[in-house]
Amino acid sequence: MPTYKLFSWNVNGLRAVAKKGFPEYLAACGADCFCLQEIKLQREQMQAPELQFPDYSYWADYAEKKGYSGTAIFSKHEPLSARFGIGADGMGGEGRVVTLEFPEFFLVCCYTPNSQHELARLPHRMNWDAAFREYVSALDKRKPVVMCGDFNVAHNEIDIKNPKSNRGNAGFSDEERESFTRLLDAGFVDTFRALHPDEVKYSWWAYFASARERGIGWRIDYFLVSERLRGAVKSAEIHDQVFGSDHCPVSIELKIDN
Repeated sequence: MPTYKLFSWNVNGLRAVAKKGFPEYLAACGADCFCLQEIKLQREQMQAPELQFPDYSYWADYAEKKGYSGTAIFSKHEPLSARFGIGADGMGGEGRVVTLEFPEFFLVCCYTPNSQHELARLPHRMNWDAAFREYVSALDKRKPVVMCGDFNVAHNEIDIKNPKSNRGNAGFSDEERESFTRLLDAGFVDTFRALHPDEVKYSWWAYFASARERGIGWRIDYFLVSERLRGAVKSAEIHDQVFGSDHCPVSIELKIDN
C-alpha cells in the first residue's frame, strides 16, 4: 500500500526562494514530489548548482518569455513518462503544466493564467480552463489524476477574506468560479475542502497593505484528485506558517490500495 507525500508551492521565483530556506524546507518536509509554479527560469538557469537538491530529479516546463511563469516537479521517484503543456492550440509557450505518470496516478502541476486587471485576459482564461478540463479528463480515463498548483481562483466565499468587495475581480469573478465548479463536476475532488469543510485558511496574500499579517488572504492553491482517489487522501494541509513567497505551500498525503 504505497504512501505518497505531495507538495505544491507557487514560489514566485525559484532562485529567490532558494535563498529563503527552500532547500532546507524541501529536505525536511519529506515530499515524494514537490510541484512548483512561477519558477521564472529558463532551461539553462535550472541547471545552476544551487538549484540541484539531493535525492530529487526535476522535470520543468519553461516559458518562452524570460523571467515569467514556468512550472516544475521535483521527484524522488522516476516517472513512467513526462509531458509538458496540454497540447491545445494557443495554450503553449507559457510553461504552465508538467505531467508525470506514476504507476498509480498522473501527477499534474498547473499554473493557471491570471485574468488580470479588469478581466482583460478573461477570454483566454476561459479557453484555458476548458482546454485544461478536457486534458485532465482524458488522463482520468486512463488512470486516476492528482492535480495541483495555483489555479488563480478562490472558489467559494469561504476561500477569500473579503468576498463582497472582490466579487467580479480577477480570481473571484463569477465566470472563473463557475469554471472551477465545472472542473470539479468533471469528476475531481477539492481535497482540502473535502477534509476541512468549514476551515478558513488562505494560501495567497497580496504584498501590499500588510495583507498577510492582517489575515487578508485568498485560497487559490489546490490539490484536486479523481473522485475514485477520495478515500486515499489521508491529509490535506495549507502550510501558512511557511514564508518566502506571496503564496504558501499546500500538501496532501495519499495512501493507495494496490
